[in-house]
Amino acid sequence: MTVDMDKVRRESIRWTILLTLNNGRPTYLYEEVVLAVVQAVYPDASALEVRRELDYLDDRKLISVVKEPGGRWRGELTHYGVDVAEYTVDCLPGIARPPKYW
Repeated sequence: MTVDMDKVRRESIRWTILLTLNNGRPTYLYEEVVLAVVQAVYPDASALEVRRELDYLDDRKLISVVKEPGGRWRGELTHYGVDVAEYTVDCLPGIARPPKYW
């Protein structure tokens, strides 16, 4: 069995984004802040890669993304995203949330 490293990376970036936005609550965070945090884990992460995962999480209704007229994106967690980040609800596949250890 081979490990799909691209899948592992995507799912890990999604979890990192959720945690970043959770720590930024109660306000939104711009994509540049999210990118800086993701690059702490994956130094070669690109803005396009972060936007792709922001869009994925927005489509799953875990976050709300606002695409400003000037081109910048900003995101914040929805109530469901907060519940996933805080381990209140089950996490569906597609996000690399570690098992709860407490």
